[in-house]
Amino acid sequence: MTYRADNARYDTMKYRRSGRSGLKLPVVSLGLWQNFGGTRDYPGAMEILGYAFDQGITHFDLANNYGPPAGSSEELFGNVLARDFRPYRDEMIISTKAGYNMWPGPYGEWGSRKYLLASLDQSLKRMGLDYVDIFYSHRFDPDTPLEETMGALAHAVKSGKALYVGISSYPEKETREAHCILKDMGVATTIHQPSYSVLNRWIENDGTIDACGELGIGIIAFSPLAQGVLSGKYSSGNKTGTRGENPNGSLRASHVEPRVLEAVDKLEAIARARGQSMVQLALSWVLRRTEVTSALIGVRTLDQLKDNLGVLDNLELTPEEVLAIDEATREGQMELHPRPQGWLR
Repeated sequence: MTYRADNARYDTMKYRRSGRSGLKLPVVSLGLWQNFGGTRDYPGAMEILGYAFDQGITHFDLANNYGPPAGSSEELFGNVLARDFRPYRDEMIISTKAGYNMWPGPYGEWGSRKYLLASLDQSLKRMGLDYVDIFYSHRFDPDTPLEETMGALAHAVKSGKALYVGISSYPEKETREAHCILKDMGVATTIHQPSYSVLNRWIENDGTIDACGELGIGIIAFSPLAQGVLSGKYSSGNKTGTRGENPNGSLRASHVEPRVLEAVDKLEAIARARGQSMVQLALSWVLRRTEVTSALIGVRTLDQLKDNLGVLDNLELTPEEVLAIDEATREGQMELHPRPQGWLR
C-alpha cells in the first residue's frame, strides 16, 4: 500500500529557527545512525519513518558512514524516498555528512576538498537526490587547512548540491574560525551538530554553545540520551540487555560507571515528579536552551519513538527543576570533548 501522510502532521510538532537563518527544524529530529542499516527491512524502517513524518518530524539526519555497513542507511532512505516519500520531498529537511572513513587510501576520510565533494556525490547517488538540505563537515580535521574544508562546503552550496551547510563536533575556537571563513565566502554556517546531554556538557564548558548563540548558528544536539544511558533502561548496577553489555559497542564502560548511574537514579526521581519518562526529561533539558534548535534522536522501535515524542507534552523546566537537575548530575558528568579522532561516529 502506498504511504499517504497524515493530514494532521503539523498540528502538534513545534518548530524552531536554526540560528539567524530562515531554516526551521522540528524540536525533535530523527537520526538514522545505527538502526537503519543493512539489517533493517523495509517495512520495519517505513513503520518508524512514516510515523515520524506523520507526527511532524520533517528532518531526517544521515551521514555517509551510517549503517552498518557504511552507506546502507543512505541507501535505505533512498528507497523510502523513491517508494513512499517522494511526493513530500519539499516538506523534508534531509542532511548528510562526510568526515569519517569511507574508502581506502588518503582521500577516504577527514576534511579535504577531494574527499568531501566526492563523498557528497556518492551520498546523493545513494539517496537518489539532486541536492541535500544540509551538508556537514562531520569532524574537524587538524591536518587540512580549515579554508580548504570550508571551501568545499561553500562549493556544495554554490553548485546547488546543498542548500545549507554546517559543522559537527567542532570545538569553540574552530567553530568561530569556520564561521568567519564561510562568511568571507558568502556562505552562512547555518547549524552545528555537537553531542550534548545533561551528562555531557562539553559545549557549555568550552563555550561552543555561547559562540553559536553569538554568531547566529543553530544547534542540533546529537546523543541527547547520552548513548542510551538516559533511555530509562539503566539504573545503578543494571546493564542487562543494553549496549553497556557489548564491549565493541558505541557505549563506553565509563558511561555506565557507578557515579554516572547514581546520577541517572536521581534524574529518574525528578522525571517521575514531572510525570515524564527519563527520555522526556533528558530531551526537555537539552531543549531548554534557546540556542538549541532541535534534539536529534535515534530509535530502534516505534514505541521508543512515541516515548521521545512525549516530550512535546511538557517541554518547560522551572528554574528550580534546572537547579535540581544540576545538583543530581554534578558528580555524574562524562566530561566528553571532541578530539581529532572523535569519540564516536
